[in-house]
Amino acid sequence: MNTDKWDIRFLELAKHVAQWSKDPSTKVGAVLISSEGREFVGYNGFPKGVLDSEERLNNREVKYKLVVHAEVNAILKAGDKARGGTLYVWPSFSLPPICNECCKVAIQAGVKEIVGYLPNENDERVQRWKASISISEEMCNEAGISFRGIPEPK
Repeated sequence: MNTDKWDIRFLELAKHVAQWSKDPSTKVGAVLISSEGREFVGYNGFPKGVLDSEERLNNREVKYKLVVHAEVNAILKAGDKARGGTLYVWPSFSLPPICNECCKVAIQAGVKEIVGYLPNENDERVQRWKASISISEEMCNEAGISFRGIPEPK
């Protein structure tokens, strides 16, 4: 497989941006590249102005209700520039590397492709996200969004 050097650069940028997240269990980063080549980054976190206390971040039930996913943050920043763009997501728990909630937003925004590293099947989060990602795969196929995984560089 011939992986474009830019795919790796954008996935490594998503990996870097993920570290900005305060989430203690899963840090996710996303980079949306518009059809004009502009970069828009996002990471998972609470909405602006919403207190991201340690207590909330460590309570999964509360955290899931408050957090905005990295992919959605990148798409919101891109606005209409998301149409026709490519979304790079780190980490990958399966392919496509996006949950069903983010997938709906990507479809509505007109994203044309989603890219992630090939998932690590030993990651315990694979099972947690399996059902959601299965729905994402179905939606991507129906909506004509391509997705792919590339090998992570050593």
